[in-house]
Amino acid sequence: MTEATGAAWPQGFGRHILERVDSTNAEAFRLAPSLAGPTWIMARRQENGRGRRGRAWIDPVGNFAATLVLQTGSAPADAARLSFVAALAVHDALIRLCGPRLNISLKWPNDVLLNGGKLSGILLESTGAGGQVTALAIGIGINLVSGPDTGAVEPGALRPVSLQGEAGVVLTPDEVLTAVAQGFAHWYRQEQDYGFAPIRSAWLARAARLGETITARTGNAESRGRFDGIDETGALLLTTPRGRVAIPAADIYFDAG
Repeated sequence: MTEATGAAWPQGFGRHILERVDSTNAEAFRLAPSLAGPTWIMARRQENGRGRRGRAWIDPVGNFAATLVLQTGSAPADAARLSFVAALAVHDALIRLCGPRLNISLKWPNDVLLNGGKLSGILLESTGAGGQVTALAIGIGINLVSGPDTGAVEPGALRPVSLQGEAGVVLTPDEVLTAVAQGFAHWYRQEQDYGFAPIRSAWLARAARLGETITARTGNAESRGRFDGIDETGALLLTTPRGRVAIPAADIYFDAG
């Protein structure tokens, strides 16, 4: 098992490396009852990966597929904000491994972009009872070697890109796992110690299309306006002709250009 150069595995986090699995999120829930603490599960081959809203996640060999499973005992809204922690972890890991010139940005609510194309997606799933999350799976997919064909994505969605194809950088899933785990541990400590405020500030500093006009779609409803950031709950702030609105969940579409 290789480690990122100069990086050590973060204390307090376990890891399981699998050769093949249906879904790292599914495996996370299978293992959750037997785990002593937060644990990363990575698969060298994921055969039935999932994206948001039940979409398939295409995952060729050589790409990164991993899930962090946490026993949080938190409210669902608090657990959901950990998607921002995960996005910061992916962003910072890639900058650490590839250098500061890599053009990485974050798209609300949970995508990581490279040169404006979709490089990575994050999917949160949970189990719970009594209004609390008992197990939270934070699934992360990164197109290290290849992304899906443009014909496989929905109309209006960002073009898929890969790190190798877009930047000519070759990384192994193992070294990416270590760097992402380190980044998550750092930002998770910030969130635990100081709340969402430092996460919000750091995320906004890396946000794509901040201050630009975007479209937010939820079901059949559509809002268009200026992207003015996120609020203290993580909701999207959009200034529309009707005034400013806070949108807790939506699919976001950028204007061409």
